[in-house]
Amino acid sequence: MQNERSALRAMPDIAGEAEAAVAGALDWVGMDRIDVPLRLAGEDAAVTAAARVAAYVNLRQPDVRGIHMSRLYLHVEKSLAAEPVTPCSMRRLLREFLDSHAQLSDRAMLRIEFEHLLRRAALKSDNAGWKAYPVTLVGTIDKGHFGLELGVQVLYSSTCPCSAALARQLIQDRFAQDFARGKPLDFDAIVRWLGSEQGICATPHSQRSVAEVRVRLASGFDLPIVALIDRIEGALQTPVQTAVKREDEQAFALLNGANLMFCEDAVRRIQAALDADEHILDFWIRATHQESLHPHDAVAVATKGIVGGFAPGMQ
Repeated sequence: MQNERSALRAMPDIAGEAEAAVAGALDWVGMDRIDVPLRLAGEDAAVTAAARVAAYVNLRQPDVRGIHMSRLYLHVEKSLAAEPVTPCSMRRLLREFLDSHAQLSDRAMLRIEFEHLLRRAALKSDNAGWKAYPVTLVGTIDKGHFGLELGVQVLYSSTCPCSAALARQLIQDRFAQDFARGKPLDFDAIVRWLGSEQGICATPHSQRSVAEVRVRLASGFDLPIVALIDRIEGALQTPVQTAVKREDEQAFALLNGANLMFCEDAVRRIQAALDADEHILDFWIRATHQESLHPHDAVAVATKGIVGGFAPGMQ
C-alpha cells in the first residue's frame, strides 16, 4: 500500500509552477537534434530517411519558468511516425505545439534535416548510382501565419573560364611551334597531335563545387524536393556523377567544356531558373567553388530581392 501511495503522489512540475528568478520573454525555447525516422511521399511509395528535428516555441509570458519540452518531443514522435511529411502535416504539427502551450506561446518552429537519396542514371552508359542530397525543411507559425522553407545542397563541377582561356593560348603557342607557318599542314598529323599530351599541353582547372539553395514555397503545393534539385542541376549542367565508365567520363568532360563558369555564373544560372518557378515565392542562393588553384573558396550569393524576403547575407 505504501508503494501504491508513493506512486500516486503528484510529481513536482517546477517548469510549470515556479516563477522565473529573472523575468523576461524568450524568442525561442525547445529541443534540437531529435532523432526520428522520416517518411516522404514518393511517386511509387513512401521513402524513409533518418532525420534530425528541432522543435521550438516562443515563451511570451515573462514570469513563467519554462515550457513543456516533453510535449514537443511527443508531438514530433507521434506526427512523423503517423504519416509522410507534407506542408499540411507540418502545419498541423506546429499547431499542436501551440495548442499544447496555450497562453505561453504564439509562435512555433519546426526544422527537419535529412539526406534524400536519389538514383541517378549515368550520362552515357546503362549504369546508375545513388546520390545523397542534404535537405532542410523549416516550417513556422507566427501569430497565425504559416510559412514553409525548403533548402537543398547540390554538388557540381565548375571549370574556370579564365583558366580555360589561358590553356587554349598555350595550346595555340605549342601548335605554332610544332607546325611552322607557311608549310603545308598534314591533316592526319594534326589529328594525332590533338590527341597527344604534347599537343594538349595545358588544361584548365576545375573543382567540386556546392550550390546551397533555400526557397520559400507558395501554398497549395506538395514538397517539390526532387523538382527543385532537378531544376538546379538542369541550370548548372555539370552535377557530379555516380556510376562512371569511360564513355560517361568523356561526356562529363564535354559538359564541363561547354559550361565554363565562375561562381557568379553559377548563381546567375540558378537565379534565372528559380525566377521562372511558380512554386517559389523567394530564394537565397550560395555557390561555393572549392578552388583547386587556391587554398580558399570562391563564393557568390544572390536573393530574389523581394520586400520582406531573404536577407542578402552570407548565411
